[in-house]
Amino acid sequence: MAQIGDIREVLQYIPQFRGRTFLVLIEAGLLPEPAIAETLLDLAALEDLGVKLVLGVLGGDIKDLYDWTLECEIMAARVLHPITDPSALVEAKEILARGQSVVVDASSTGPLEDPVVDFALGLGVAKVIALLEEAILIDGQPVHAIRAREAVDIAANDADVEGRDLLLSAAHACHRGVPRVHVLNGRRQGVLVDELFSNEGVGTMIHADSYREIRPLREEDIPELLGMIGRSVRRTRLVARTYEDIQSQIGDYRVITIDDNVVGCVALHEYAGEGCAEVACLYVKQAHEGRGYGIDLVHFAESMAVERKIPRVFALTNRAADFFRERLGYTQGIPADLPKERREKYEASGRDSLVFFRDL
Repeated sequence: MAQIGDIREVLQYIPQFRGRTFLVLIEAGLLPEPAIAETLLDLAALEDLGVKLVLGVLGGDIKDLYDWTLECEIMAARVLHPITDPSALVEAKEILARGQSVVVDASSTGPLEDPVVDFALGLGVAKVIALLEEAILIDGQPVHAIRAREAVDIAANDADVEGRDLLLSAAHACHRGVPRVHVLNGRRQGVLVDELFSNEGVGTMIHADSYREIRPLREEDIPELLGMIGRSVRRTRLVARTYEDIQSQIGDYRVITIDDNVVGCVALHEYAGEGCAEVACLYVKQAHEGRGYGIDLVHFAESMAVERKIPRVFALTNRAADFFRERLGYTQGIPADLPKERREKYEASGRDSLVFFRDL
């Protein structure tokens, strides 16, 4: 049975995908039929969600695949010209304007060669998704998110890269203006859904923009933040906060996002005149633990303190004592080390949190 967290993770993508155009390239002649069948069923579900689909057929019998799309109840129409012909773009736009999905012959070119990229840019796609026999692996593993410029460096300098030419082609596509390129193992059943409806994905995704970033909290993020930290509040790991509490100090908060979905947070509360600030409200969603996001958030808060010329930061915690001591190099202190205002709140709360500090 699906977990509530899994369902929420899926639901957050639906408004992001609705109305967007995806170019899905599939090596129909090389992939096993069960994997293709499941992919087409998943594409039908995406179509129902409002995604504008363009299916580029790389090899195999395009007529058979087109017939198969109809059997899977995809409302598809076939482009008469191959993807390398400029007329194909005109036809594809007309089909999409009618509210139908597109099937186009891409067998005369490689999966991410210039004619495919030209076609994708002409359609204004949000993603190019390539389901291939060949995968991109770095040190034997897919890379969930990599910037295009980093992909070029890796292809040039890393000896252990499978699909090196494909990695360079994907980076080139991003440099030309394709926002994201996903290269997936087309032999794996269910790979499309696993890639698109999870923050981390299962294939290699090359992107032109910032996929993972730490940014200021926005007011529209506050309900998400409250829901996210509620579980830790109930377990007494975090101090309870209201909408108004966060709104009144919104400039103190930073969130880490994956694909613009909030997955963690931290706050830096300054104590004016005391020469210190508190690293507070540190939280990372359970599904994203163990990836170093907590360390990144604390380091970001510390960099904020340095920019503000604050010489010392401190944190109050209990369950995360080892994290601050061993992973971040904080020193354990005592309540008397806290600034007066914070010490009074600490004593009034009745909590038994440990005090940690770090001089910057």
